[in-house]
Amino acid sequence: MSNHLHIVSFNVPWPADYGGVIDVFYRIKALHEAGVKIHLHCFAYGREEAPLLNDYCEEVFYYRRDMSPLRFLDRRPFIVSSRDSKELRRRLLQDHHPILLEGLHCCALLEDEELVKGREVFVRAHNVESDYYARLAKSERHFWRRQYLRVDAARIRRYEPVLKRATAVLAISQGDKEKLEQMGCRKVLLVTAGHPFSSFNIHHSSLITHHSSLITHHSYALYHGNLSVAENYESVCYLLDHVFYDGRHPLVVAGNEPPAWLRMKIEHTPGASLVASPDDATLQRLVADAQVNILVTHQPTGLKLKLLHALFEGRHCLVNSDMVAGTGLAPLCEVADTPETMREQLDRLMAVPFDEAQLDARRAALQPYLTSNALQPLLLIIHNS
Repeated sequence: MSNHLHIVSFNVPWPADYGGVIDVFYRIKALHEAGVKIHLHCFAYGREEAPLLNDYCEEVFYYRRDMSPLRFLDRRPFIVSSRDSKELRRRLLQDHHPILLEGLHCCALLEDEELVKGREVFVRAHNVESDYYARLAKSERHFWRRQYLRVDAARIRRYEPVLKRATAVLAISQGDKEKLEQMGCRKVLLVTAGHPFSSFNIHHSSLITHHSSLITHHSYALYHGNLSVAENYESVCYLLDHVFYDGRHPLVVAGNEPPAWLRMKIEHTPGASLVASPDDATLQRLVADAQVNILVTHQPTGLKLKLLHALFEGRHCLVNSDMVAGTGLAPLCEVADTPETMREQLDRLMAVPFDEAQLDARRAALQPYLTSNALQPLLLIIHNS
């Protein structure tokens, strides 16, 4: 029986300020609370060392991600070849503890027969990466960035069979689980996203039960996401151009690092406003106070943490089918796939209280999505290995 675990992370998972590292950080926190002794290995690029991680880990090691252009000549995807470290391999060979690789990004280690022989090695699949990169390429506006994404999407598709070497792959959604099983992975476990939401922050006293109070205090819809990512600013443009173009309902857009052209587009849309790079407290208040959290995507992969955020801490949730594809969360949302139906649902939801019965339904349905509950399949394997 082992309670030690190596975790290899594609980036330094603190601050937990975007989807992938949120998943990693809160999984580390939950594993620590479950008694697992974590040995964390981080590929650092664009982030400083994070002393806070020492509160949850036995030891933390940092490795430089090799961003040399020569890595593009490697047949493997750049996201993999740039994270291939001899120092990391040597360190992992010093014991026989299980290993959790965070993302296909860290799977160069699966190529090492000496390292994986007779050892439990798990991979967290944050997405089916070949699908994710192909869709990112379609959304990307910049020519050279689009070409890079297309090339790496093709390389990722050729490289993904390496996942078959893992003891188990941890899928983030039911839809991804089915795709990974079709790919031939040895064992696929459904382990939903790690996140900070452990309770429901919509208190009874704040539920809107009177129409006039609703209009006065909670009369806006909110879209939130990382606005430096093509997938997300494509979604904002869709909402501005096809749903909120006439200012009938106020839209607040919140997110990190919006490009200048998107700032201008929001500014020139009637009833739309921007909250750029909000801190955690501001974003939490925006999500909780919005009458409708509206979330659309054209990237039906993985599980969007902003969807969990809206469901745990917000009121009505209006989404398109791609946002909830393969998640099992559609029954907790209103789903609309055309601008016309989205506008109709928006008109209705802006005038309908979010009541205690809806909150109770969410509490029951979201129990499996609590990080501590979602980790149980992985914990069983770790403690029995």
